[in-house]
Amino acid sequence: MFLGALIDAGVAPRVLEDAVAALGVGARLEISRVVRSGISATKVDVWVDGEKDLPREEYWAKQDAARAPTPATSHHEHSHDHEHHHEHDHHHEHDDHHEHDPSSASGISRKAAPAPHEHSHEHGRGLSEIREIIGKAAISDGAKRTAVSIFEALGAAEAKIHATSIEKVHFHEVGAVDAMVDIVCAAVGAETLGVDEIICSPLNVGGGMVKCAHGTFPVPAPATVELLKDAPVYSSGMQAELVTPTGAAIVKILAKRFAAFPAMKIEKSGYGAGSREFPGHPNVLRLTVGEAASTLAAKTASDTVTVLEANLDDLNPQVFGYVMDRLLEEGALDAFGMPVQMKKNRPGTLLTVLCKPEDAGKLTQLIFTETTTLGVRRRDEVRQTLARRWENVRTQWGEVRIKIASMNGSVTNYAPEYEDCRRIAAEHHVPLKQVMQEAARAYLVEGKKH
Repeated sequence: MFLGALIDAGVAPRVLEDAVAALGVGARLEISRVVRSGISATKVDVWVDGEKDLPREEYWAKQDAARAPTPATSHHEHSHDHEHHHEHDHHHEHDDHHEHDPSSASGISRKAAPAPHEHSHEHGRGLSEIREIIGKAAISDGAKRTAVSIFEALGAAEAKIHATSIEKVHFHEVGAVDAMVDIVCAAVGAETLGVDEIICSPLNVGGGMVKCAHGTFPVPAPATVELLKDAPVYSSGMQAELVTPTGAAIVKILAKRFAAFPAMKIEKSGYGAGSREFPGHPNVLRLTVGEAASTLAAKTASDTVTVLEANLDDLNPQVFGYVMDRLLEEGALDAFGMPVQMKKNRPGTLLTVLCKPEDAGKLTQLIFTETTTLGVRRRDEVRQTLARRWENVRTQWGEVRIKIASMNGSVTNYAPEYEDCRRIAAEHHVPLKQVMQEAARAYLVEGKKH
């Protein structure tokens, strides 16, 4: 449902389709327009090896039907039914996260359950393998970090529920593929949307009972409860599961905070559809994009960042380059070095790292581990930032993302995304500067049309 809302709000379908192809796991997206309780919405379905993902209750109904004995009209028919059961009657036996349905009325949730295949522990994908698959995918480093964080949150919840370690949690073959598609596309799509923050309304978790691999449990499912700690939730009384574990993991990582609808200047909105129809209740997720009223008044947004500094005078320059890469990979907002003259007239480097306050501890540990410094200075500062968003433009060689900065609704800066231009230049053997100039020209032409 979140992917459908992203597309409906302006994220190009190709962006998500390319992300799925980059995973190389035999999956594809099917994108369609549907109506839910009178509301037109975009629906995204995941197909894995020719099988379409299913809502939880349809999945288990299919499993029950497959197991039910049926009279054989001939020896040939009986044998065929027996073979089909063993080859395809595969359900996921130990993790809640691969049995999700798409229904969420308020909040980001998974849109569908896995295809009805069953895989044992031995055929499951562990978190380390999933990290490796995502790490090799041709998506941005930021999207990779976000996707891995979502999977880690999901795995941590499952590990706690099942009294095991996160590395021992296995995402079964089809469930893992379906979850990877949802999670990676959510990370890529949210990044492409280019907003400063995602705010989520209180979550309607639904009610009733839901059938899982381990039995029948009350809604919300155990992993969902674990993931939604500290989040505002409620139930409207509807007897259905409206927030699933994967959906809860996505919103846990992507949403900066929970709040009622914020004061904002609305720019666009999108609706993502679930699979089911609820009488009198539109089974859609709404994504509204706009500029916060406080930003409009102040012309710029402000937030608190932590500044880490360390003096380095005896570090191999090759190691310094490695440290810079590691800091950015681990979530630093920026990292840079400046030449300084230190005591005893020794030349050195001042390492400065900007990060979110919650990341300061792990980045400080990384600096101590990877450099020769004996001390790291730390302070919090308030920074003013321009509103930023992403738009896609089409060049003769392919699509390029344009990062656009604005103040009080007026564009102040724009720049083609370097990684997109670099990839196109390498693939088509054209000068990088030519690709960047063409992308900027395309943005100006499109801007004039609007």
